[in-house]
Amino acid sequence: MKEMISKLKEQFDSKLKEVNDLGSLEQLRLDYMSKKGRISELMKELAKLPNDQKKEAGRLINSFKEEVTKHFENRRDQIIKLEEQVLINATESYDDSMPTNNPCGSYHPITLVQRELEDIFESMGFDVEDYNEIVDDYHCFEALNIPKYHPARDMQDTYYLTTKNQLLKSHTSAAQNAILKKYGKALREEGRPIKAVFPGRCFRNEAIDACHENTFFQMEGIMVDKNISVSNLIYFMKTMLSQVFGREVTVRLRPGFFPFVEPGFELDIKCLICNGEGCSSCKNSGWLELCPCGMIHPNVLKYGGINTEEDPYEYTGFAFGLGLTRLAMMKYAVKDIRTFNSGDLDSLSQFINR
Repeated sequence: MKEMISKLKEQFDSKLKEVNDLGSLEQLRLDYMSKKGRISELMKELAKLPNDQKKEAGRLINSFKEEVTKHFENRRDQIIKLEEQVLINATESYDDSMPTNNPCGSYHPITLVQRELEDIFESMGFDVEDYNEIVDDYHCFEALNIPKYHPARDMQDTYYLTTKNQLLKSHTSAAQNAILKKYGKALREEGRPIKAVFPGRCFRNEAIDACHENTFFQMEGIMVDKNISVSNLIYFMKTMLSQVFGREVTVRLRPGFFPFVEPGFELDIKCLICNGEGCSSCKNSGWLELCPCGMIHPNVLKYGGINTEEDPYEYTGFAFGLGLTRLAMMKYAVKDIRTFNSGDLDSLSQFINR
């Protein structure tokens, strides 16, 4: 077995040096890492060895697999940098004779709010993650305790794609399963709590009005460890809101139903546009739903590989979803949500110096 691995390693190193593009790199990866690849063939040979040799042989195979994976990642990074440099070199040079008295651009108000929130949560020890806008049915629904044909799916009028089981992400909660699996090992083996936020664009077939859009931005956040409770959730939410608005804000916590949390809450903020008197932005209620939240459902933690059926409550955690678009409305007193996607330069130019 040792000789087989040594020979495969020499072949791999030789072929890797010849790879100069991502397509060829992917072919090489499949040759070694796929279900029918070279490493899978080694596992078949492992089954044929005497029992007293399997442990050492298994260790060698795993070590080889880790080494191959590391080399693939390093080579991928190198190729991407080379391709980027080629694009930069191929770009036409700018015309330095052009006038420079045009006004500079500005960050979008939602971008400003998102970056401010990222800084706040990073200061509290949270990792900032990114996730796809096109996801599959499992991550958007099933992994969140929303099985097929469950009526809870009617809460979100989802855009499904022609590709089987794919859809436009209807909420940032679709990233929860992937984040739990990414950090679960560190939680179990090192005792490091899972603390992550993941902002992103979401899509729903909404009836558009002053406070609803079919394309909007959210920020999901989760924290998982032993003995996490609702009090932890309230602390982080109050800390975040006080820093975002730079002053005390009036909030209320009321029961809410979300299949992926138990118990679930709605955290509302008193409308800062009308100061609670009622306007079109808050549907004349004086309150704006800002942060659905709650304790992560045991099934979601199980699907994410955190807890087992034998001990479904070993770890607990909370999750929250911030509406970045609505938060920007409150922070900058924007009365109509449609302004953000309108491309109205008169509105956006107000943020140039921010």
